Amino acid sequence: MFNTKSIGMQSMSGSTMKHTRDIKENLIRAGIATKGVVYCLAGILTTLSAFNLGGEKADTKDSIKFLAGQPYGYILLGLIAIGLLGYSFWRLYQAIKDPESNDRSGKRMITRVGYAISGLFYTSLCYYTIRIIINGNTSDSGSSQQGMVAKALEVPAGKWIVILAAIVFFGKAIHQFYKAYTEKFAKKVKDGALSARAKEIFRTAGKIGYAARGVVICIISYFLFRAAIEANPQEAGGSGEALSFIENQAPFGSVLLVIVALGLVAYGVYMFVKAKYRDLSAV
Repeated sequence: MFNTKSIGMQSMSGSTMKHTRDIKENLIRAGIATKGVVYCLAGILTTLSAFNLGGEKADTKDSIKFLAGQPYGYILLGLIAIGLLGYSFWRLYQAIKDPESNDRSGKRMITRVGYAISGLFYTSLCYYTIRIIINGNTSDSGSSQQGMVAKALEVPAGKWIVILAAIVFFGKAIHQFYKAYTEKFAKKVKDGALSARAKEIFRTAGKIGYAARGVVICIISYFLFRAAIEANPQEAGGSGEALSFIENQAPFGSVLLVIVALGLVAYGVYMFVKAKYRDLSAV
């Protein structure tokens, strides 16, 4: 005889697992899209700044602060916080479970460490967003990068720790350029449902976006190296400072600033498409 009770339990278990998987997938897709929103805002605000139309040379935190000042800003921030939580979950899940690879080589472990760092960064950004919602205060007590570098320089061999961080950031910048050149960013995106024109836009946006990120991260690496050599945490800086550096120090700085800023917008557009078509079958 069939054990109808056992079959029923298995059916319920399968249904629960599917429901849990759907929740995880939706949370991850929302997270990827939220990252796109943050980058689009940063790029748009920076572009407006370059043309003296308001705005500012913005990093991720500046994008969130901008939303806080808009009508229904705190509702928007609530949605952003949920999305950032989703993206943090995805990165930390990749770091811990590594669901898309059975590779246990040293190279893969470096990739997983990168996922963990990304997850922790977006966790801190989610916390920052929630703090604004609760406290209603968008002011900062200074550059978080400078604060971390200052603490690092206080410990023995702190200079070398900061230099190591600079090397890591430089490696990440090179990896961004590599992904832009090889189009590896499209590897896990199921873009078969896109028209030929939409696929071309998606790939172009990805290439431009990753190249722009590479430029910004490379400058952050330079800041860290300079802070270590001069033993001065004030030399460190994040994305906002990197964009200011492009405008003020590079030849044709204003033109280059607009190009990089539009590249950040392109990266945001790429993330929107990725949010919809990213293969999450391994989740």
